[in-house]
Amino acid sequence: MNQKFLIVALASFLGAKTFAQNRGQREYKITINDKDSATNAIVDDKLKAAFFQVYPKFAQADGYRTKRDVVLDLVTEETPTIQAKAGEIKVNSQWVKNKSQEKIQKEMFSALKKNWISYSKEKHKGYELTFISKDPNLDPAVRKKLIATYFEIYSTLVKTFNDKSTHDVLFVVDTAYKAVAEASGNRILFSAAYMKAHPTDIDVVTHETMHIVQGYGYSAGPVWLTEGIADYVRYKYGVDNVGSKWSLPEYNAKQSYKNSYRITARFFAWLEQNVKPGLIATLDQQLRAHRYSEQSWAALTGKTVDQLWEDYSKGPEKVSLTYSSKK
Repeated sequence: MNQKFLIVALASFLGAKTFAQNRGQREYKITINDKDSATNAIVDDKLKAAFFQVYPKFAQADGYRTKRDVVLDLVTEETPTIQAKAGEIKVNSQWVKNKSQEKIQKEMFSALKKNWISYSKEKHKGYELTFISKDPNLDPAVRKKLIATYFEIYSTLVKTFNDKSTHDVLFVVDTAYKAVAEASGNRILFSAAYMKAHPTDIDVVTHETMHIVQGYGYSAGPVWLTEGIADYVRYKYGVDNVGSKWSLPEYNAKQSYKNSYRITARFFAWLEQNVKPGLIATLDQQLRAHRYSEQSWAALTGKTVDQLWEDYSKGPEKVSLTYSSKK
């Protein structure tokens, strides 16, 4: 895709030029250093254009706290073509002179890709998954299960909840990320440590890909509702919740529907069976359209969410729960 480049800063000093571009709220900057003045404006433009095409995508895929200010040094002997890592790129000044922008882009991506332990793309029935691992100790069996779960479940979630969802998803297993997993845009970031400790928890894919399908944007609704829906979907559509020893917790008086995740998900399962089938899918649609409000509950069920929770607390056992299993 062609992009227009906005030069918002230009530092003029011997052998150095700084350029910046905005992508949403995130800014990427490149400073080009050419100590020997061996390059020229045309080469600078090619390098700049290649950087803005390649590096923001690398940073998104790279995962966690990737540097956005980059120094590009034009060098002579130590680098045959391009060497690159987060925040630092070295380009052979003789090699780059007569190369096309396409060739420079391709070589820059190849150089950046070497920072990952593995990189692969797979396609199946119109859906694509890019898988990046930054963990040298990632179990190949876990990698295989994560990929298989994506292709097994994601198309179902897209067709069921939001057929406008992307068909191109990125998985990144990151050693620096310390939570469990998170979804942003079309990327899901997995904790390498978590996957090592919980190798059977493949339905973390179901929960996180539902976040991609949700695509609510900002200020669509409360977090407890978003996460409750994602865990309800994991319960209903997960491929092996038994294998990961995952289940919805029994009700107790200290709970609230605002506790989120599995507690909220069990409440939703009760609502679907005792109040209104299809309620959760309707709420999901309203959130995506930014039409959800606290009044949505009364409009859809005749009661407020607090009244519904009170009803649930009086008969929480009135729900039949069945968990998916690969066995």
